[in-house]
Amino acid sequence: MAETNLFGGLTGGMLIGLAAALLLLVNGRIAGISGILGGLITANSPSERFWRGAFIIGLVCGAAIYSWLHGGLPLQLQAGNSLLLLAGLLVGFGTRLGSGCTSGHGVCGLARRSPRSLVATATFIACGMLTVYVMRHVF
Repeated sequence: MAETNLFGGLTGGMLIGLAAALLLLVNGRIAGISGILGGLITANSPSERFWRGAFIIGLVCGAAIYSWLHGGLPLQLQAGNSLLLLAGLLVGFGTRLGSGCTSGHGVCGLARRSPRSLVATATFIACGMLTVYVMRHVF
């Protein structure tokens, strides 16, 4: 089982890297999901909307295909809908505040050796660790 998880993670990571590299090389764009989604909402040209929409649809369809092939996603939600909605809003606020999301800074920014992305990614990881500690040990 561990061998399958390692292979899946390695394959997924390679595909994410390939997609990010291709988007940068072919389209000159950074594969940051918050920027792609935000640009989809505010895009003026049909070609901008098309590639952004195709990217987002591809993310959703990839998860749906995996779920269909493997009998579901191994997820266990431990929060109600209202808490998930609040968490989503906070993530959206954080991506605007941090000028990008983990995919933009962590995958693309670090690959481009961006100092700003290094600081942002370190901040994401530190806040995630702090949140887990507080949720598990304080509350």
